[in-house]
Amino acid sequence: MSALVATPPVTQRVQYLSRLLAHACLGLIVLLPLAVAIYWSVADASVLAVRANLPPNVITTPLQSWQRVAGAVLTEVMLSLLLLGLWQARRCFQQFSSGQIFTGAAVQCLRHFAGWTLASVIAGMLSSTAISVVLTLGNPPGLRHIAIGVGTDQLFTVFFAALVWLMAAVIGQDSAPGWLARMT
Repeated sequence: MSALVATPPVTQRVQYLSRLLAHACLGLIVLLPLAVAIYWSVADASVLAVRANLPPNVITTPLQSWQRVAGAVLTEVMLSLLLLGLWQARRCFQQFSSGQIFTGAAVQCLRHFAGWTLASVIAGMLSSTAISVVLTLGNPPGLRHIAIGVGTDQLFTVFFAALVWLMAAVIGQDSAPGWLARMT
């Protein structure tokens, strides 16, 4: 059994930055879905194609409204998982701002953040594939496409999620309930 180590007091600077980051998370939770909706309503078809791992000139007919709505909805599904992760990050920052660090609850928030972030990456890869189909569905037969892509952004985000998960495990070794400690 490990010895309990006294937790150092949270400085006012850490508390202030934590409050600031909690507010930033909330702002992103509100603004990102709106930004995605606006983006899908105004972006050029060639830009949307490239974002779906397609060549820029692959869309041969003007995009219809339903294609833009479907693309936005598919993007919002992936984004909603990331926003759930941001909500967990916000909860963690709120704990830090109230002076509660290295607690089991903070560890759980960090782990949930990492899990939702990973889920968002997986959903993003799937939704990108579906978006490639939606965008080219108006093309004549033989010119429709399906694109599957994994890029450095996704790989880095998976690495980041794993890093946060591991950091939470290290932080929580002494403060975690027995079932959580066994998972680490």
